[in-house]
Amino acid sequence: MEHSFIDRYSYLESFIHKLDPRIKIISFFSFILFVVLTPPTSWSSFGLYFALILFIAILSKVPLSFILKRSLVIAPFVLMIAIFIPFFKPGEVAGGYSFGSFRLTLTYSGLVIFWNVLIKSWLSVLSMIMLSSTTKFPDLLKGLEKLKIPKVMILILSFMYRYIFVLVDEVMRMKRARDSRNFGGSKFWQIKTIGNMIGTLFMRTYERAERVYVAMVSRGFSGEIKTIDDLHLTIRDFCFLSLIILYLIFTRLWVVP
Repeated sequence: MEHSFIDRYSYLESFIHKLDPRIKIISFFSFILFVVLTPPTSWSSFGLYFALILFIAILSKVPLSFILKRSLVIAPFVLMIAIFIPFFKPGEVAGGYSFGSFRLTLTYSGLVIFWNVLIKSWLSVLSMIMLSSTTKFPDLLKGLEKLKIPKVMILILSFMYRYIFVLVDEVMRMKRARDSRNFGGSKFWQIKTIGNMIGTLFMRTYERAERVYVAMVSRGFSGEIKTIDDLHLTIRDFCFLSLIILYLIFTRLWVVP
């Protein structure tokens, strides 16, 4: 099973694809940790972080256009959260805007925080896109299991991956049924109809989950992730992890802000 919008390029043959999933998970989450701990004014550090992701993307043979387009999906959510920070953070005034009697003041400290949220979230999303684009999803789940991640989280990810297309298909059928009945009327009527659809979808999803669980248990499911090949660490994996950690430490400690 393969989702084109999640792991379209996870079946490519490259150096990054052949790495053990556990090594990639540790490497990319270490990358996120170092990015989060970097001061917002360390511009050169963020440039080196981006250069690292770019280098890994080139090694992985995943199209750069795919990675950049996917990373921009997070932009609207980040903007909704952080867009007002520059106006409400106290500090040295950088400018202001007046709307009648209402005035918004822009501060330098607010702009720094806005930049901090924007660049760190974007780099983190880039790393997660690289992880999912270079690792088959069953292998990714197996790697998480080997790293002793709680089973309930792994099972939630597994079911999400396997059944998200079923839910999308269910929504499309409900939408088609709604439109065939000449969906229209007042705004209140439309909102009521959409609310009923959401409730119906929730009930159908719950009932389907119960049936799937009973079917899996009756076939001997124990919660363990099964893969064709077992995971094995090699010298190549340890070398890659060591180089990534050393690069991150150098970027964090020795690069002048």
